[in-house]
Amino acid sequence: MVLLGITVPSSTAAPTSDEQGYIDSTARCSAPDDTVVFGSTASSRVAICETSGGGYEYRGVRLRDGAKLIVPASQSDDGAFVAENDGISYLLTPSALVVSAGTKVIRDEPMVEYHGVQTRQPTAESTAPTTSLPPPLPAEVGGSGS
Repeated sequence: MVLLGITVPSSTAAPTSDEQGYIDSTARCSAPDDTVVFGSTASSRVAICETSGGGYEYRGVRLRDGAKLIVPASQSDDGAFVAENDGISYLLTPSALVVSAGTKVIRDEPMVEYHGVQTRQPTAESTAPTTSLPPPLPAEVGGSGS
């Protein structure tokens, strides 16, 4: 009897990624597009890219069969992203990917990994004026009193 050893990757292991999304995956943004968010569930990987025209693009892949979807997306007021294709909606939040047809939820996949864009906070150097200011007016220093 011969035993064949097959190593199956752990479903909890994070897929290889960088700041553009998942390496060697449809769920990845490439120049000139910028990565807004990307994440994975147990059965999907998805990235939201900001296109050079200022719109958003949903880039998703279903892991079980490699089905890919690349469609325009929009951002809702609460920060979630929504994409639609042939009557099916894909809602991406930091906690889940929800796939629905109208009001019927087809899949509600909890996020196992989610990466948002790091917004750069202004520093004292970046907010300091680049030109010198004129001297204060008399009213700004209390006036001359005369």
